[in-house]
Amino acid sequence: MTVPDAGAKISAVRVALESTVIAHGLPRPENLSSARACEAAVRESGAEPATVAIVAGDVRIGLTQSELEALASRTDVAKVSLQNLGAVCASGAWGATTVATTAHLSARHGIHVFATGGIGGVHREADRTFDVSADLTTLATTPVVTVCAGAKSILDLPRTLELLETLGVPVIGWQTEEFPGFYSRDTGLGVTARAESEVDVVRIALAHWASGCRTSVLVVAPCPPSKAIARDEIDGAVNDALAAASETGVRGSAVTPFLLARVAASTGGRALAANLSLLENNARIAGRIAVSLDRGKARES
Repeated sequence: MTVPDAGAKISAVRVALESTVIAHGLPRPENLSSARACEAAVRESGAEPATVAIVAGDVRIGLTQSELEALASRTDVAKVSLQNLGAVCASGAWGATTVATTAHLSARHGIHVFATGGIGGVHREADRTFDVSADLTTLATTPVVTVCAGAKSILDLPRTLELLETLGVPVIGWQTEEFPGFYSRDTGLGVTARAESEVDVVRIALAHWASGCRTSVLVVAPCPPSKAIARDEIDGAVNDALAAASETGVRGSAVTPFLLARVAASTGGRALAANLSLLENNARIAGRIAVSLDRGKARES
């Protein structure tokens, strides 16, 4: 069994980290401290972090400390999805990569393990708005192990899972049989399979790719218990935020940051603490998986 060829030489043991959370997802100065903590967590696991971003029009797979600081402090950093990746690079601008773009660029540069906070998915009222994240279609075509804490809680989680199933993306619960809800550890929704360790994840991923599948393997790790927020509380905060968005006329790309900010405010900062904790936890798990995957490839060669 082999890891699919993504068009580039397989790299050393590296873990890709997305950068939209740094430039757009977290407040300052927590954004920079979180980025450093995630990189440190990957190193503690025995792998090398590669934070992905666009620096003055150039794709960077791994940032220097000065570039990381600039990404966290600049106010002109574009949010880069696959749709505008070429335009941002051509303009010479700075850009922070989304889940979709980070997964795509990681695979092109031979990195097959990627950590993020929560993936995008099917938005509520998608039957009316057709708002479905490009993260899902990219996961359906990109052979990487993606480690996350589930999908963002503001989304329609049952429909997101349904679409992942339709797209052939296996959802592997990290020491759980339940799909986590980002801030909360439970949703009442199931996963494809349970993995107790990185070895289990690697076995599943290699078997999945060896069968001819070319999708991501999505590993969902619940938020650490000490920082997780009860499901009922998060559901209430999300419903209140959705009502506020409707009342104020928030539309389009402004909806997600508006909702996340309202949820963070309504939980008195505990949502931010949960976010920081799960990001570091996911990075550490991804590092362990990357090391195990590298050993698995070495045994097969």
